[in-house]
Amino acid sequence: MGLLDILRKLRSTPQDELRILLLGLDNAGKTTLLKVLASEDISHITPTQGFNIKSVQSTGFKLNVWDIGGQRKIRPYWRNYFDNTDVLIYVIDSSDRKRFDETNQELSELLEEEKLHGVPLLVFANKQDLLNAAKASDITDGLSLHQIRDRPWQIQGCSAYTKEGVKEGLEWISKTVTKNKK
Repeated sequence: MGLLDILRKLRSTPQDELRILLLGLDNAGKTTLLKVLASEDISHITPTQGFNIKSVQSTGFKLNVWDIGGQRKIRPYWRNYFDNTDVLIYVIDSSDRKRFDETNQELSELLEEEKLHGVPLLVFANKQDLLNAAKASDITDGLSLHQIRDRPWQIQGCSAYTKEGVKEGLEWISKTVTKNKK
């Protein structure tokens, strides 16, 4: 089989690509989650000073995941990445209760952005493996997620460290995007 045959075969099996924006406050676990999605080693994670991009295969989709740093000085630049976003994943450190107000403020501002209007939202309530982690249901109430009416949304308790709950979040993305494309 020559190169041309391989290229034809690739073209004859088109795969949907999704652009996923991975946001949240610093130290929420975004980069760990990205590395888990890409089946990479998570033993040495450093704070993201800009952004990371990974392409990940998922059920019927190629996910192009943009992990943008969550430090306060970087957040104003988030809006530069909003164009053509198919799914917004917002990651919360469920054990950092002192920052729930701050994360609520940031998420509220994101949901008001015109370029993100109607974009499905998956909230990963990360670090559920820690004893002091708030339950996903408590975070739902605290962030007033039940008031969201302009997009499909889901909150998924997870631990990027143990990988628990991550697969379920990806399954929700797959079902939601498939339903929206019909």
